Amino acid sequence: MAASSLFVGLALLLALSSTGEEAKSERQSQPLALNLTKSEASFDTETAPLLRVGAEQPEPQAVESAVSEPAEPPPEMNRTTYTVKSGDSLSVLFKRAGLTDRDLYELIDQAPEARALRRIMPGNEITFALSQDGQLEELIYQRDRLRSLRFTRTEGSFDAEELERTPDVQIAYRRATIDSSLFLAGQAAGMTDNLTMELAGIFGWDIDFILDIRRGDTFSVLFEEHFLDGEKIGNGPILAAQFTNRGKTFEAVRYVDASGDSNYYTPEGRSMRRAFLRTPVEFTRISSPFNPNRRHPVLNTIRAHKGTDYAAPRGTPVQASGDGRVKFAGRKGGYGNTIIVQHGQTYQTLYAHLNGFRRGVRSGTRVKQGQTIGYVGSTGLATGPHLHYEFYVNGAVRNPVTVELPQAESVPSSEMARFESQVQPIIAELEKYQRDTQLAGLSNDLQVN
Repeated sequence: MAASSLFVGLALLLALSSTGEEAKSERQSQPLALNLTKSEASFDTETAPLLRVGAEQPEPQAVESAVSEPAEPPPEMNRTTYTVKSGDSLSVLFKRAGLTDRDLYELIDQAPEARALRRIMPGNEITFALSQDGQLEELIYQRDRLRSLRFTRTEGSFDAEELERTPDVQIAYRRATIDSSLFLAGQAAGMTDNLTMELAGIFGWDIDFILDIRRGDTFSVLFEEHFLDGEKIGNGPILAAQFTNRGKTFEAVRYVDASGDSNYYTPEGRSMRRAFLRTPVEFTRISSPFNPNRRHPVLNTIRAHKGTDYAAPRGTPVQASGDGRVKFAGRKGGYGNTIIVQHGQTYQTLYAHLNGFRRGVRSGTRVKQGQTIGYVGSTGLATGPHLHYEFYVNGAVRNPVTVELPQAESVPSSEMARFESQVQPIIAELEKYQRDTQLAGLSNDLQVN
C-alpha cells in the first residue's frame, strides 16, 4: 500500500507540472487584447482554470504605458506677406519683416536657389514666416499666379522647393469679320492683342497682314482660356484657326510632336511655316520696292534696286529670315552696316543700313529664324532709317515680296497616325463652333425678318 500511495503521488505531481507548462505556452501565443470592453471580454472554459493556476496578469500601469502620448502641435508662426513695390530690394523687404541682412545672407548662402530672389519685380509677393522668437522659418516667393519658390528651415540649413499650380483649362471660340483692321476686328470679337498677334504669326507666311488684308476678310479661332480659383488669368495657345483672305481660305491646327515640340500645320500635315520669313522686320511701310530700273535717291542715277526697303523707327530689331550662318557682318560701301546670311547651298539674304549688330553676331555665327541679328538704322547711302533687304536664290537676286518661299518640313510619315489622332478632334471642335455660329446667325436673321 505504501508503494501504491507513492506511485499515485508521483503521477499527480507529474500531471500538475504538465498543466503548468501548457498554461505558460497558451499565454505566449495569445496576447491580451487591450481594446476589448467589459461585455466583450470572456474566458475560454478550458483556459480559465489555467489562468487561475499561478498565471500572472499584466499590471494596469503596464497597459497604460503601452499607449503613446499624443504629439504636441508645432508652435505657431507669424506670417506676413509683402507686395514688392518699385524701388524695393531684398534688404528692404527683410528689414520690413523684422529681419536683418545677416538673415538674408544666411538664406542665400545656404540655399543657392535663393539667388532667384535677386530678380524680384514689382508686383511679386514674398511671405515671411517667423517663429515666436523672431527666427526666419519659411519664405515663399510668389513669382506669378501659378509659380512660387518656397524655402523651409531644416536642421542647419534651408531647403528649396518649386511649387506650381495647374490652371483649369476651357476651350474658347472667336469669330470676326474685318472692317478696317485686323486688330480692331480682334478687339470687337473679345480677343487680346497678343492673341491677335499669335493668329497673324500662324498665317504670316501665306498672308501679308500689312498689304494683303481687305475689308470682308474673316477669321475664326479656337484657343485655350486658363482659370484659377474661378478667375481668368490668361489665354493658352491657339489650337486651330481659319482665315479667309481675298476669297482664299487657309486652315491651321496645332500639333505637339513626339519630342514635345509644337508647331502649326494644315489639316493634311503640311507645315504652316516657311523656311524664310516674308518680312524680317516690323515696318510701317515699304519705302522703296524691288525695282531693277529705280533712280537712286542719293546718287540721282538709274541703279537697280535689288531689294525691298522697309521703313521703320531707328533701333527696330531686325530678324534673321531663316536658319543659317553669318557670312559677313561689317561695313559694306553704300550698304553701310551689313549682315549677309548663307542658308545652305541655295539661299542667301542681305540686311543693310543697320544701326548696329546684336552682340555676338559676327562672321561664322549660326542664327535661327526669327532671331534678332541687328537694328534698323541709316548707315551708308540712306536718306532715313530703314532696312534694305535682299533675297538670293542660287546667286540670282529675287523680289523678296513675291518670291516663292520654300516650305518647312511637314509631319513625317512615321508620325502621321499620331498627328491625325491628335488633331482630328480639334478640327471637329472648330467646325462644330462654326456651324453653331452660322445657325445662330441664321436664326437671328429669321427673327428680324
